[in-house]
Amino acid sequence: MKVLIVSHPCATAANQAVFAEIRRATGWNLRLVIPAGWRDEFGNSLDQNDWPGLEGRVDRFPVAFNGNIILHCYRKAWGAYLAREGFDVIYMHHEPYATATGQVCFANSRLKSPAAFGYYSAQNILKSYPPPFSWIERFVHRSSRFAFPVSETVASVLAAKNTLARCTVCPLPIDPTVCYPRKADAPLFPHAAGETVIGYVGRLVESKGLGTLASALALLKDCAWKLHVIGTGDWQAEFERLLSQGGIRDRVTFHSFVPHLRIPEYLSAMDLLVVPSETQPAWKEQFGRVIVEAMACGTPVVGSDSGEIPVLISKSGGGLVFPERDAPALAAGIRTMAGQPALRGQLAERGRKWVLENGTVEVVARRMATAMEEAAK
Repeated sequence: MKVLIVSHPCATAANQAVFAEIRRATGWNLRLVIPAGWRDEFGNSLDQNDWPGLEGRVDRFPVAFNGNIILHCYRKAWGAYLAREGFDVIYMHHEPYATATGQVCFANSRLKSPAAFGYYSAQNILKSYPPPFSWIERFVHRSSRFAFPVSETVASVLAAKNTLARCTVCPLPIDPTVCYPRKADAPLFPHAAGETVIGYVGRLVESKGLGTLASALALLKDCAWKLHVIGTGDWQAEFERLLSQGGIRDRVTFHSFVPHLRIPEYLSAMDLLVVPSETQPAWKEQFGRVIVEAMACGTPVVGSDSGEIPVLISKSGGGLVFPERDAPALAAGIRTMAGQPALRGQLAERGRKWVLENGTVEVVARRMATAMEEAAK
């Protein structure tokens, strides 16, 4: 079977791992298309080498609106390309309302023998979009045979949109050869005996609950801890101001941008990860991939009850949940974790076991390949 995958996330090489596994397990003729010179929202270039072991061909096509996940589109004559290549399956690793998804879906629909078309979705709030995105979304829903929502909540949103695609829930997978516990022979975060290493990994934006985190940590001055922050964003200055106001700025280290493949090293060096995201009018946490990565690395999580965070934590048993925006509750969760190393170990063990059974690239790739094969019949 000949399969086309179009994916802006695969500009980060680690995200190609699941497709490399599909190719390894099935032997399909796999073609991966990614944007040439893709940049993230902070201007970091994510254009990398291919994932080791990826046997399919990777093409890099130029895009307009580089870095904009929804607006970007490929500078490519898709109709001629698809007609020439004759794919059996096309999977858009994009939302159904995205411009790039509409581009490829429309070109495929005009072929005499269109491929089985499918898409990805992480949108867990039922929204109505203005034209032309609403037009694109309706067309894609009518023209698709399969879809890979990242959670049951997302699947219910797609059902409410009357998609004709058959939905197969596929969580964002991790590669256990990349995300695994490291030995602490040479600590990445040097700290005093009895000092708890708390970590935050993600964008530095208000919706991630950094204000609540600053307030919670200010309530823990009597505890021995250090916070290590990995990520960039326009809220860093305000976060630092709040930490200074709380008298704890000197206990926090900012590491800025860290390449994705190095994140597991940092996660493994933490005693616990905090994920204090806060629901907004048009957004709530869609999956929380860093939670799965942390648990795979043997690190327990303290997360808010925004979106999919409490679902992941409750299913896995890999952490504690607190009510979003509740600084005292977050402080209590951190205090519990800090004071009970044995509990941290139990939660870490449960979380890692769940990830290995449910969230690896092998497990998810098998699920995706089965759905693609059925759609192509």
